[in-house]
Amino acid sequence: MGLRRTRAVVALAGAAVLTAALGACGGDDSGDGGGKTLNVLIGANTQYPAEQQAWQKSISEKFKAQTGAEVKFETFASASDELTKIQTSVVAGSGPDVYAIGTTLTPTAYSTKAFVTLGDEEWKKIGGREKFVPSSLGISGPDEKNQIGIPWVGRPFVMVYNTELLKAAGIDKPATTWDELTAQAKQLTKGDQYGLAVAYKDNFDPWKFIWGMSVQAGNPIVDGKTARITDPATKKAYQTFFGWIGTDKVVDPAAVGWTNSQALAAFAKGKTGYFALTSALAAKALDDGAVKGKWAFTLLPTVPPGATTRPANGVEAASILSGDNLLVADYSKNKDLAFQFVKLITDQEAQLDIYKALGQLPANAAAAQTLTADPKLKAVVEAQGKSVATPFSGAWADVQLALTNAVVQSIPDLAGGSMTDAKIDERLAAAQKAAQSSLDRVK
Repeated sequence: MGLRRTRAVVALAGAAVLTAALGACGGDDSGDGGGKTLNVLIGANTQYPAEQQAWQKSISEKFKAQTGAEVKFETFASASDELTKIQTSVVAGSGPDVYAIGTTLTPTAYSTKAFVTLGDEEWKKIGGREKFVPSSLGISGPDEKNQIGIPWVGRPFVMVYNTELLKAAGIDKPATTWDELTAQAKQLTKGDQYGLAVAYKDNFDPWKFIWGMSVQAGNPIVDGKTARITDPATKKAYQTFFGWIGTDKVVDPAAVGWTNSQALAAFAKGKTGYFALTSALAAKALDDGAVKGKWAFTLLPTVPPGATTRPANGVEAASILSGDNLLVADYSKNKDLAFQFVKLITDQEAQLDIYKALGQLPANAAAAQTLTADPKLKAVVEAQGKSVATPFSGAWADVQLALTNAVVQSIPDLAGGSMTDAKIDERLAAAQKAAQSSLDRVK
């Protein structure tokens, strides 16, 4: 979640207060969709726009054949658009019947009380909880009895490595610990060749490294109502993340200004050992680059920095739980049709169709299982199964922003090669204060 999205989340959290009293309005339909239109809001796919339009047309035709109802898709181009649409719709009590939102936005949407809480009847309508990859349900609600999010597609994070460069360096298998990754990156760095590609200036990437390393070390970042950003485990995570470019010098100095797409492009040129945070969506760009036939996905390390094994309280967090959830608006007058549509696009056939069209991983367990036959995707599917949800808290957006700000504020120091422990302590103290303040507000 980037800065713009986070600002919008804060705005939506305010709207939640206004909408808390908003009850359901309008009656339900009979399930017969003849002459009706179902409105669906999803994110615009800027990477594959033509393919997305083709998928929308295909799924609309199938839905009309099943129910007689039309589907009208509305897309949002940014996180701000997405949140504004939710805000205006829940306040007005009208708008899309079905929303496809990012998983980390689910706690904020939950706080509006404007979406259908899924009981046994609703789960039965869409085929039951058991049809989904178990981990994909990890951020559907605060607990199993209060879920609003139905898993649709997943985007688990992995890393990609250059098989040819690792072989040439005498490395027979990719790293499984963060210390091993740093050591291999040093082996791979020589001349204009670097061990790692990292997107330091990306609005979405840095906090994911810090959160993952911290959770693996046993620090959840948010412990109940308490922020733990100044915990030694989290400081070690920042030291490791900054150290790759500052002291280890295994990253191209230009990476201090890279976004994720720029880091991917650098890796695709064939002069980098690892790209440390990516997803299956990168496959097409990799096959279009100089690394075609020379790359493979593997899990991000799951052993924290400074250790050879996870501590007893550490969590095997291979990735944050990432993807999109489907929500049915409580104000919808077409709830039965909405659940029929949700069932259709979460069934095995449709899940494989959207994977083929847009590269989005299935949340449907049977569909995901079929992808394990593709050696390139085995690690991605494994990462999906080992994904861990971020805290289900209305304050999480601010905590995430605080983690990111510690990196943003350090960019000038990293560019000048002057990052010190004292500066890390100073920024973590500020992040701790901001995160705790937000957690206190949601008490």
